[in-house]
Amino acid sequence: MDMEETNREAAELPGNAEMYHLDHVSELEKVKLKGKRILWLGSSVTWGHWSLQVSMADYIAKRQGCVCVKEAVSGTTLMNKDDESYVARLYKIDSEQKFDAAVVQLSTNDARQKIPLGRLPEEGVTEYDEKTVFGAMETIFDYIRKTWNCPTFIYTGTRFVDEEYQQMVDALPVFAKKWGIHVIDLWNNEEMNKVSKEDFNLYMHDPVHPTQAGYLVWWTPFIEKKLCEVTNY
Repeated sequence: MDMEETNREAAELPGNAEMYHLDHVSELEKVKLKGKRILWLGSSVTWGHWSLQVSMADYIAKRQGCVCVKEAVSGTTLMNKDDESYVARLYKIDSEQKFDAAVVQLSTNDARQKIPLGRLPEEGVTEYDEKTVFGAMETIFDYIRKTWNCPTFIYTGTRFVDEEYQQMVDALPVFAKKWGIHVIDLWNNEEMNKVSKEDFNLYMHDPVHPTQAGYLVWWTPFIEKKLCEVTNY
């Protein structure tokens, strides 16, 4: 299905009704990210594949009065396998740009494609296998630290049945310990995953991709709160 056809189908979803559109979102009275520049590195969930290309990055930019730069391409992987992979695209970003924070999506595509996980992070190890999920993640965190030295976050999806993705989520505390990153864990949060079946059907097109309602009502407040909790901007 091409993007034009996807958008036509997405426009008919109740979760993408006009009431959830970005035009109806206003800046909050109290903001912590005003004027900040945030890099978002991801795939279809960061892009907003089933939400008319609107995601939490766009809502947070509007609500907080900040700039969110979305470097997101649907179907791409953390593992560096082509010019559109996370690592390859990260290298293409102008290093002279100023970013106050970076947010990386823990891509479900690596799990779906059963990309090898590779070796868990170890202190003192400075060479990484970008052809594995964990090696690519270390490459990304290392590059962000050396290039922008800004607070770095990684966010998961909300829970669905996927053993490979579960293994990726389970490894995040090890990355947090080595790299000092902040984990935005929607996967393991009980409150986030308590939504009713009716709300879930409104919020999600499928187990992976939110609608605009899912981003605005469900995901954005949680992710936004985690971003704002990091005060050393």
